[in-house]
Amino acid sequence: MTKLAFLGLGTMGFPMAGYLVNAGHHVRVWNRTTSTAKQWGEAFAGHVADTAEHAVMEADFVFACLGDDPDVRAIADRVFSHMKKGAVFVDHTTTSADLAREIANMAASFGLGFVDAPVSGGQAGAENGQLTIICGGSKPDFDATRPIMKAYAKAIKHMGAIGSGQLTKMVNQICIAGVLQGLAEGLNFAKAAGLDPIAVVEAIGQGAAQSWQMDNRHKTMAANEFDFGFAVDWMRKDLRVAMQEAKVNGAKLPMVEMVDQFYADVQAMGGSRWDTSSLIALLRQD
Repeated sequence: MTKLAFLGLGTMGFPMAGYLVNAGHHVRVWNRTTSTAKQWGEAFAGHVADTAEHAVMEADFVFACLGDDPDVRAIADRVFSHMKKGAVFVDHTTTSADLAREIANMAASFGLGFVDAPVSGGQAGAENGQLTIICGGSKPDFDATRPIMKAYAKAIKHMGAIGSGQLTKMVNQICIAGVLQGLAEGLNFAKAAGLDPIAVVEAIGQGAAQSWQMDNRHKTMAANEFDFGFAVDWMRKDLRVAMQEAKVNGAKLPMVEMVDQFYADVQAMGGSRWDTSSLIALLRQD
């Protein structure tokens, strides 16, 4: 039986690790907040480790879903020396491409494989086992890891060398930012024009304006409900990484810079933990 470790049981990692158990794998988990790890153990009858080092010791594959670059670097510093040679570390955290390359080099020095594998699909995608996973790394490491990730994914794509997964995730977040701002302005315009925003979406939602965000967020946006999915704090982190990369590769991101500032304004309103559709709240202020 393939032995797995999963580090980080947040909104995404909690259900993802559960799907690995349900797929029949031996899974040992660790989470910084012990109470959350205990809840996971009770929910999935899984194995909970006292330390991250203990979690990874016998694992053939170690999966991580953490917060930001410093979190991944810190966990790599802790666990790589405790992993067995030939094991593969799979990072589902959205990080910078530079961090992915740094961690890959570090993994290689310990005789480990590495795949950067950020995910898209949000909380609902994780809970329903319908994530999209975009990966960078060697083809052998990707091929070995892919069958395991299928437990919680609807689509898995190898994008190329280390860092390619993270770069592709940046493109994903850039596109989402633009779609959400457009949807927010459109719904607000509909209401200002005396139209029923829900009826408007029913009319245009099968045409060229259709998007996942429109399908899944227009009703909650119209109702000023922002407790669904990906938080503003995390989106700003992702946009920051994209803007930093753009300074290196020369890409221009005027829309991203604008929407990032809008999200800063949402944070100032107390919406740090609101979901990303909360851009519409700015348009409704008197």
